[in-house]
Amino acid sequence: MHRHANLAEALMDRAMLCATGEALVHPAEGGGEQRISYAALDAHARAVAAWLRARDAPGRRVLLVLDPGPHAAAALLGCLYAGAVAVPVPAPTASRTEAERTAAIAKDAAVDLVLTETAHATETSRRLSLIGRTGITCLAVDGLRPHAHAAPHAHAAAADTTPVRTTPDSLALLAYDAGPATAPRGALITHGNLLAAMPALRQALGTGRRSRIGGWLPRHHTPGLIGQLLHPLWLGATAVPLPGRPHLADPVAWLRALSRHGITHTVAPDTCYARCAAEATDEQLAGLDLSRLRTALNAAEPVSAATMAAFHRRCAAAGLRPGTLVAGYAPAQAAPFLTAEGRGPVPGLDLRVVDPATRRRQPDGVAGEIWARGPAVAAGHWGRTPDTESAAGGFLRTGDLGIAGDGEIRMTGRTHEGGLADSLMVDGMTLHPQDVERELLRCGRPFGSARVFCAGPGTGPLVVVQEVRTAGGSHAVLAGLAGRVRDRVAEEFGAAAGGVLLVRPGTVRRAGSHKVSRATLREQFLRGEVRPLYQDFAPLLHEPVAGGAA
Repeated sequence: MHRHANLAEALMDRAMLCATGEALVHPAEGGGEQRISYAALDAHARAVAAWLRARDAPGRRVLLVLDPGPHAAAALLGCLYAGAVAVPVPAPTASRTEAERTAAIAKDAAVDLVLTETAHATETSRRLSLIGRTGITCLAVDGLRPHAHAAPHAHAAAADTTPVRTTPDSLALLAYDAGPATAPRGALITHGNLLAAMPALRQALGTGRRSRIGGWLPRHHTPGLIGQLLHPLWLGATAVPLPGRPHLADPVAWLRALSRHGITHTVAPDTCYARCAAEATDEQLAGLDLSRLRTALNAAEPVSAATMAAFHRRCAAAGLRPGTLVAGYAPAQAAPFLTAEGRGPVPGLDLRVVDPATRRRQPDGVAGEIWARGPAVAAGHWGRTPDTESAAGGFLRTGDLGIAGDGEIRMTGRTHEGGLADSLMVDGMTLHPQDVERELLRCGRPFGSARVFCAGPGTGPLVVVQEVRTAGGSHAVLAGLAGRVRDRVAEEFGAAAGGVLLVRPGTVRRAGSHKVSRATLREQFLRGEVRPLYQDFAPLLHEPVAGGAA
């Protein structure tokens, strides 16, 4: 492709060149596929763009509330074509925390318009009404005909579907993947960031025109939105968006989808690969064909060498080729880039491991915070002071701990120093412990205060220490309460609890209003000093040994 001023121009050119090619393959109910050509997707996106432009959308924030699939792709491309700023959020579920987060995002971003689907229109309107946005204009994208522009004024130019002329510095996305539900933060992603990210992703993943790129990473976070949707469309390849929650809950279903749809490139966190290696049976793997998979990037969490080896051993019988599974790094902050070990440096990307206290670069082998600078790195967050350290040359603080060595950087955990948000990385998702603890308080009697943390430094299996007010409860009663905790965490946050410990009142909340810090309770847990009434551990998390090291 020739040089473009923005990603919209690049995507329109690609749609013209690949008009009859498969842009999108969407899993249909019953195991089939819905195939969308580049011409059909482009026509739908142009109709969305015309609707937006008729409502003076260029430069304004537009909330995207859709399930993964063709309508979500058309909505996103329509925003880019129209010069609007897309603000993606998850489609409504039963999760109260997600509803609070969506309302907080809509308020923080001061969204002007909403793109959704018929199935979610009523609930989306209800959530907006909670923040006083009852008069906001909303479009059900699935009800928009590709050649109907739905202009409110007759003089709207139906033929004017060329992309709005934006510059590399023009804002394209607000990516909200950091901050608790009550105070989310939206990363500023420009058209220049997106254009720079595309060749970097191609290098990291080894993608090309014949690739089929797919996975269940959330489409409101940049690795899923940019890496598994915009990137294949920029290439002229095929995107295969998979529904998130079923595949997160059942990683073997993800393997079946990779086989069924012939996916060649995917990205998932270490936890997913570990669960596949531990849970997939010979019978489940017998009918799978993973030989078409070229790159399976292990990123978004610290990568375990044991997981890499176990996954390859387990899936070799299904045709997984040596070298397919590659360790990488996807920043927790919404900077739209991925790196992969052995694939060479990302053009223009400067990654450093820095002591967060002294802000000095750490020598190889010494842990510190990962800082990033480059054309594909987000500049900061909406409505906040810049996240970059101007004294250090404009680096973005990722909040990830890492170690440098042999020209590569390996993530080892999360840091909370320097005023960074208290967050956990679970199953490749950012999870805020205060959100989980607040939700568990809503469970009612006999549940009291809770503390949640990860077995690793800010990442790894999630551990819940939950106070219960029940004296002399039987094993069956306590097992049922632990099950309720697991179910609530899964339903509200889409995450699996690696360990649940039910404890007596006073273990978490001491006399008065004082609560034991998460760091202290984690250290006690790792040393085997927490005395539970009942405990339940998933296969990947073993009971700590008393006196063990933190």
